[in-house]
Amino acid sequence: MDLSGKTVLITGASSGIGSACAESFAENGSRLVLAARRRDRLDAVAAGIEKRYGAQTLTVSLDVRDRTAVESAFAALPHGWREIDILVNNAGLARGLAPLQEGEIEDWEEMIDTNLKGLLYVTRAVLPGMVERGSGHVINIGSIAGHEVYPAGNVYCATKHAVAALTRATGIDTLGTGVRVSSVDPGMVETEFSLVRFHGDAQRAQSVYTGLEPLHPEDVAEAVVFCATRPAHANVREMVLMPTAQAAAVHAFRSES
Repeated sequence: MDLSGKTVLITGASSGIGSACAESFAENGSRLVLAARRRDRLDAVAAGIEKRYGAQTLTVSLDVRDRTAVESAFAALPHGWREIDILVNNAGLARGLAPLQEGEIEDWEEMIDTNLKGLLYVTRAVLPGMVERGSGHVINIGSIAGHEVYPAGNVYCATKHAVAALTRATGIDTLGTGVRVSSVDPGMVETEFSLVRFHGDAQRAQSVYTGLEPLHPEDVAEAVVFCATRPAHANVREMVLMPTAQAAAVHAFRSES
């Protein structure tokens, strides 16, 4: 499928996987609606893409946890930008790594509100238009944590299992409408993910990737674009993408050098 001229909405687009997806879609000729909380970084991503690819971009300062803000943002999109062809639900995070009995409820709520409710709010705002037009593609960024659980990953794993369930359920609900639904579920990716999980502890965050080469955001973006460019009769429902050095959520090979 040719992505030229397609309007692509990416949440969490100010860094990491989101900004890498923006680059990849821009390189393929798409128009971009980029949404994230950090307006300064979002504008910098958009400016760089416009300079490198000449792509049309529209930035939206948005916290997906705020349902009213999500609804208002999409209602206020300018004419010509409202027909979203591809939605990449990328906004998400992990907070903390503690056994359930020691977990911080504030961390739980932030993960549930972002990873699950935020994805629902954005999808609910975009999906009806896709169904009405008889075409569109929702691509959710899931995780290996949606296929497995691991020690102290409790609530984060629960939210990503929910994303996996929603991907499958949305595919059933939209059957026959021409809308495709996919998820790309990576293992370790070196982004701000661990820094956010450990509340800014850079040393602890870096230790997650010590001794191995994790995925890069560009690897995930390439997988997302692969899903988006399949012919209309084909749909990648779920793609699990892992570093070669990682066999499962808690099984990784680390070199000592």
